Amino acid sequence: MALRYGCAIHAYVLMNNHVHLLVTPAVVGAVSRMMQAIGSWYVPEFNLRHGRTGTLWEGRYRSCLVDTDSYLLACYRYIELNPVRAAIVAKPWEYRWSSYAVNAGASSSSFIRPHETFLALGETPAERGQRYRELFHSELPDAQLHEIRAYTQQQRALGSTRFQMKVGAQVGRCVALRPNHRPPGKKVL
Repeated sequence: MALRYGCAIHAYVLMNNHVHLLVTPAVVGAVSRMMQAIGSWYVPEFNLRHGRTGTLWEGRYRSCLVDTDSYLLACYRYIELNPVRAAIVAKPWEYRWSSYAVNAGASSSSFIRPHETFLALGETPAERGQRYRELFHSELPDAQLHEIRAYTQQQRALGSTRFQMKVGAQVGRCVALRPNHRPPGKKVL
């Protein structure tokens, strides 16, 4: 399905009530079209097969642009550590419904496409797998975890100020985080 819509999937995790994907689209709107197709094709098939009705995942589809230079590998970790943070497994390689085994070099996949930043981890698959596994020796820092969540929730551009300014100029709007609350109103005496 990803290839049909011009999307390269780099990382994923399927949870009970949601899914995380790290995707590079070939053209504008490709990710939205892919997600719409999944909702209109896969979900009814799944429901029929399992005798259920309704949506498969909670909430609506959300996305954010990611600055590959400073945030891409953090997003790989954010996604593949999700089952660990949810206390489903103790280690990411224990979770079957994730791309971790592929990215760590323990298995192969017909649909996972390595990102060029991932490929830069090493010259050989074995070297890349070793360096990738080393990234998981520590947890994602809380500040980075919250930052990824906030940018995804607000559907903003996750990255450096320079990256945000470049993206903002291209789309003609602010792409940095907004405060989570309304500014206080003026007091009238």
